[in-house]
Amino acid sequence: MTVTRFQDLPLADHDRAWDSEAAEKRIRSWSGATEEPNTRYREAHLWYDGDEPENFGSYKLPIADVIDGRLKVVPHAVRAAGGILQGARGGVKVPKEDLDRIKAHLAKYYAKMGEDAPWES
Repeated sequence: MTVTRFQDLPLADHDRAWDSEAAEKRIRSWSGATEEPNTRYREAHLWYDGDEPENFGSYKLPIADVIDGRLKVVPHAVRAAGGILQGARGGVKVPKEDLDRIKAHLAKYYAKMGEDAPWES
């Protein structure tokens, strides 16, 4: 199982809406991941199943979108992922040993947004 490495991607505008389905389409197109995920596609997610990296369904917790041709982290996506890590929407099914690393990765974006991660409050 694999937590993606922190990319320090730029932030989108704080008021940008988050539509994960639309973002998914743009990310696949931008990354050239038409047949299967690749390294560029992976950058938009916090976690993927390292045993099945060739399956799109292995990638979880997307936090980025393609904006003006660049991959940017969407603050509303960060908050959505933070909520999911706290159990919203039924939580996320990832190995327990990866949770702290996922939270550490996500907390860097919360800090970049000038906010505290929900598990730090």
